[in-house]
Amino acid sequence: MANVIDVADPRDSRLDDFRDLNSVDRRPDLPTGKGLVIAEGVLVVQRMLASRFTTRAFLGTERRRVELGADLDGVAAPFYRVTAEVMAEVVGFHLNRGVLASASRATELTVPQVLAGARTVAVLEGVNDHENLGAVFRNAAGLGVDAVIFGSGCADPLYRRAVRVSMGHALLVPFARAQEWPADLELLREADFQLLAMTPDPGALSLAEAMPGLAAQRVAVMVGAEGPGLQERTMRSSDVRVRIPMSRGTDSLNVATAAALAFYERDRLGGVGEQ
Repeated sequence: MANVIDVADPRDSRLDDFRDLNSVDRRPDLPTGKGLVIAEGVLVVQRMLASRFTTRAFLGTERRRVELGADLDGVAAPFYRVTAEVMAEVVGFHLNRGVLASASRATELTVPQVLAGARTVAVLEGVNDHENLGAVFRNAAGLGVDAVIFGSGCADPLYRRAVRVSMGHALLVPFARAQEWPADLELLREADFQLLAMTPDPGALSLAEAMPGLAAQRVAVMVGAEGPGLQERTMRSSDVRVRIPMSRGTDSLNVATAAALAFYERDRLGGVGEQ
């Protein structure tokens, strides 16, 4: 049975994992502060419980505890049961999803670790918007991408908003940060990955032209920030430059949308791994 503890005082220190979630400098998921991972909503909490991150505590209403049901069986972390009003005072705003979970950050994986056994990976450079980052993880999970690798200038994938937008998949899809960028792209090349750099350049191959010949190979889809895209030195490290044909004067798509189209084309041609 879940370890349920009723708390009526929003100032109770046992709730500090969830305090001031909308604060710029005090929120508990700041890597420079408590460095916690916060899951928001029943589905995201369920995915946290299925991940490599160890849950520390829950904060939620009775309704959400009932919805979690058997997911809490055998979980040692306390479930602090509160009213919606107490919860709003603790977190700093009204939380429609009605339940939160906190976890400590797990030891980060290395690039070689996430490449082991992977056939398709996403490589991000300069993706510094948490919602875009979360959407990339959700797309990666849904379209069979095995891992995500971060180059320079990327946002924190374990920030609450990124985890929420990813629907918890930021906790499940393995990721690693390159230690030397873009030099670490050589690690992918040594592992026999073909590096595809996404660009709006009309001289690049379309995804439909490039992907069929890569179905039997390991592939890394490289995407850059909204606006500037991939840096030229990163583009020069690629094997193939690929584009999404556009119309009506539009030059590019949102980075998460563009990545999803590349993931889908890879999936459609049978290049998805089994992880």
